[in-house]
Amino acid sequence: MNNSLTYALLMLIAGIGIPVMATLNGGLGARLQSPALAATILFFVALVLAFSYLITTEGFPETVFSADVPLHFYFGGFFVLFYILTITWVAPRFGISNSIAFVLLGQLIAMSLIDHFGLMGVQKFAMSLKRLAGLGVMTIGVFLVLNKAPGGPR
Repeated sequence: MNNSLTYALLMLIAGIGIPVMATLNGGLGARLQSPALAATILFFVALVLAFSYLITTEGFPETVFSADVPLHFYFGGFFVLFYILTITWVAPRFGISNSIAFVLLGQLIAMSLIDHFGLMGVQKFAMSLKRLAGLGVMTIGVFLVLNKAPGGPR
């Protein structure tokens, strides 16, 4: 199997996992009556699993921080925490499909801006009319799958 197909399949599986994780954690937060506690449990389980994977595959790291790595690269966890807390709190109230659809829309906007401007050192992919049209079609698609949003079908 070529790398592109492998990468696409892995990301497809990761994408499938996002609404599953959101549903599970939203349900946990609702049952515990604490989105923050549910997020803490999620991160604890993730930490144990990630640390186990690290030790098993690479061994104990000699260093965690490097002067060669810009400080802002260490703050990705902020966005993970924000996502987990918001999806855990919002999904039980707004619906999993609505919540994930707007997450997807946000991802489409962010990825387009990151690529267009080459933010954070990534390879630039200029916004073309073709890409803008694709983004528009995907945005329309996001709204077509909504079933509980204001003005959407009920």
